Amino acid sequence: MKKIVWLTILICGLISMSGYIPNRAEARGTYTAKVNTDSLNVRSEPSLEATIVGGVKKGELVTVSDEKYGWLRIKSGRISGWAAGYYLKKTDGHVVTASATEQDSPVKESSAAARATALVDMLRIRAGAGLNYDILGHLAKDQTVSILDNRKGWARIQTADGLTGWVSDQYIAKGAKPSTAVSSGKSNGLKGKVIVVDAGHGGNDPGMIGTNYETIEQKLTLSTSFYLENELRSRGARVLMTRTKEEERPQLADRVNVSESAGADAFVSIHYNSSETNASGILTFYYSETKDRPLARAIENRLGEGIGLKSNGISFGNLHVLRENDTVSTLVELGFLSNEKDESIVRGSAYQKKAAEAIAKGLADYFGS
Repeated sequence: MKKIVWLTILICGLISMSGYIPNRAEARGTYTAKVNTDSLNVRSEPSLEATIVGGVKKGELVTVSDEKYGWLRIKSGRISGWAAGYYLKKTDGHVVTASATEQDSPVKESSAAARATALVDMLRIRAGAGLNYDILGHLAKDQTVSILDNRKGWARIQTADGLTGWVSDQYIAKGAKPSTAVSSGKSNGLKGKVIVVDAGHGGNDPGMIGTNYETIEQKLTLSTSFYLENELRSRGARVLMTRTKEEERPQLADRVNVSESAGADAFVSIHYNSSETNASGILTFYYSETKDRPLARAIENRLGEGIGLKSNGISFGNLHVLRENDTVSTLVELGFLSNEKDESIVRGSAYQKKAAEAIAKGLADYFGS
């Protein structure tokens, strides 16, 4: 008995010396998010295979305390667990505090909320009247909102689903839908296009395993693909997914068949890389010089604008999903899981969302050219 007691004391002492404090990480960086789907399952672990412990409804606010593989640890009332991050929208967080001048300056309140229409696509909604504030969401082109306040070139708006924030007033027009729009440098070329999004690996094929955090590629490709699906749909595209569950593992020929059977306009395969060297960054592949290379270049141009990792350009790839595909196709490797820095960045939902937005913009550029 004495040996057991001393062993327990020794283990506790080692834990104390190592600086490990259970659940400390969960207390950092908590923020509030809003549920963006009719019913969202909450699971015991960050996996579709995990047990469902409860559910939250559309519009419900939850507290987010951690994230893994695109899943978020949430708490709502007595329910606590993991939910898919692409169904949650951040509503507050590390908002930059306004200066004393801004806080003291009067805000003109509207006696009755005016209506306005967004002139550009993906117009950023911010937490305050300035570029230094957190981005809460986006407006689609021609989306109608209510104007609540005005301040120094910014308008405080509210969307139909209740999201309130600030947008630059030069990109909105009061009243009815405008007949002309201000150019934002963003193409509307995705409306009506059929895009196949291929989440690499799946099932008993995990893909690459991160060397530092043991990040599983097939989980990352699926969460990133869901972010891309949302981006493309918001821009008017019809999206087909080659897989939507972790346990699914379509054969390479089946992935190509999804594209060809649907008469798709483009096929994008999402992957994460690995190397025996300390390679880092993004790489975009094409097979056909005439068919695929222009799409790969358009997407790489957007990824190269800066999403958190450098772009290594485009490269020829003798890959089945590109080689055997009659549809315009590309495969994107969004970072190296064998590189500690890359792995730590790509695990986060923020990076995956930026990557999805960049790919969507590249597709829009390709079809808009």
